[in-house]
Amino acid sequence: MAEGVKLFGALLSPFVYRVIWALKLKAIPYEFIEEDLPNKSPLLLKYNPVHKKIPVLLHGDKPVCESMVIVEYIDEMWPQNPLLPNDPYERALARFWVKFAEDKGTSVWRLFRVKEEELEMTRKETLEMLQNVEEHGLGEKKFFGGDSVGMADIAFGSVVYWLEVVEEVVGGGVIFEAHKFPRLHAWMKNFKQAPIIKENLPDRDWLVTFFKRRREAMAASA
Repeated sequence: MAEGVKLFGALLSPFVYRVIWALKLKAIPYEFIEEDLPNKSPLLLKYNPVHKKIPVLLHGDKPVCESMVIVEYIDEMWPQNPLLPNDPYERALARFWVKFAEDKGTSVWRLFRVKEEELEMTRKETLEMLQNVEEHGLGEKKFFGGDSVGMADIAFGSVVYWLEVVEEVVGGGVIFEAHKFPRLHAWMKNFKQAPIIKENLPDRDWLVTFFKRRREAMAASA
């Protein structure tokens, strides 16, 4: 049953969008509760007392935390439109790339936060992450798992969509170049054009404006 599904989050967060995409792909109705991140609500602190972070999914009276843990919970709780393949080996591959996105995608968020002297190293780490996915992750497939959006696509979709925002905000040249990453560019185009994803993407210009202001504020307080 989908009654009592609530999502605590903020609409600037790539991690929150992972959960939104999973819920929408499963056609699960939910209530979105917007969090003011500098002033976290007592409910958020109650339901995620360990990390005190978004997103948090509340199903009835059961809170689930961490974006990809939530996505896997959604997939197991509501079996329609599965996000993982049936084949055990294909499922293992999908989970491998989810973990890779979790481990290596952090370079994108660091790209936004690091000081100028650390920027080049972080750019190299991001390029290496993209190159690994380009060479080993997709092959000739439309999506990571074949012909439909799955769990690995959700994990990487948030990384790459926000990378395109971050590289514009930070400057210093484009990292995610089409001629360097043709498979990834084709995949990202397919991902953004998938109907459910297309209807539930944050406005890119709004994100750029927000993160530019955030970066200026960080520089001013340094």
